[in-house]
Amino acid sequence: MDLEEAEGKRVLAEAGIAVPPGELCADAEAAAAAAERLGPCAIKAQVPAGKRGKAGGVRLVDNVADARAAAEAILGMEIAGHRVSRVLVEKRADIAQELYVAVLNDVESRAPLILFSATGGMDIEDNPEALIRIPVDIMQGVERKQIFSRVQDDDVSDVLARLYDIYARTDAELVEINPLARLRGGGLLALDCKLTIDDAALYRQPGLAGRGAREKLSALEERGRELGLKYIELPGDIGVLANGAGLTMTTMDVIEHYGGAPANFLEIGGEAYTKATAALELVLANPRVKSLIVNFCGAFARTDVMAEGVVRAWETLQPTLPVFFSVHGTGEEEAVRLIRERLELEPFDRMEDAVRAAVAAAR
Repeated sequence: MDLEEAEGKRVLAEAGIAVPPGELCADAEAAAAAAERLGPCAIKAQVPAGKRGKAGGVRLVDNVADARAAAEAILGMEIAGHRVSRVLVEKRADIAQELYVAVLNDVESRAPLILFSATGGMDIEDNPEALIRIPVDIMQGVERKQIFSRVQDDDVSDVLARLYDIYARTDAELVEINPLARLRGGGLLALDCKLTIDDAALYRQPGLAGRGAREKLSALEERGRELGLKYIELPGDIGVLANGAGLTMTTMDVIEHYGGAPANFLEIGGEAYTKATAALELVLANPRVKSLIVNFCGAFARTDVMAEGVVRAWETLQPTLPVFFSVHGTGEEEAVRLIRERLELEPFDRMEDAVRAAVAAAR
């Protein structure tokens, strides 16, 4: 879950990291009134996406009239597929230097990683050699003196220690300030904030769960959410129904291995098999789908029970596109017999053969 900048900055402020005075506004008149109170300011689109400045979603203004015009231009914009419905009007800072600080999940070490660079700004990724990397043992955490030994700056060490506390306390995947401004009059100020919370940990974060930016979903993904199904729309033309997220992703990988492209992620394992008709209808509602692979592998879950759900759904919906089954595990014999007798189809002995058949049919 991504928090928009204004919400992320609230978390920073609660942790004792300084942020500029600002007001969240939903229309140009409110933005103009905020600018009158704040003076020279920045008008910033509130969407969960980077590169807002390059997209024209961040504008510096000196007076109320310019603030109104900037807000009118930004509100309603599309940035990275997100429509701007609010702007943050924020008091301008007297910047001496732009820094970069972050704490994130490091894939290589499978541990938290603290990052610092004395060069911040929009193109930090173009200067990776300037980054100081501080790996953290998640069981031990990190102390300010450890950070100071690498960055040699008391103020930055303090911000990074607080940033790590936010990361650990909120189950974050990423907490980033870019830029962190060193002010001409002294002190540091967070001019931006990116905060991403682990979706699987939201039940432990009731105070943050309702503050995240609305996820961008397609119409079919919205329908899947309403039905309680884990559906992700993809650009391919081969529909996928499988039990368990791991088997679903494996099936998608095999489709791509044989030159095809999956049209969706959708697993109907566990109790979701009772929603087989809704799941099948969801997959078939995608006009790009030309063939379907149904892949079941049961250990504790019985494949015959899952197959019964899909067969009943097929009989109800009566689709005409080609479908290919691969069924293995507990209840396999019953499942195969069910598919043969009621759909007059022969399941494949090997998943790879079922996938190749689906890829060929889609062509």
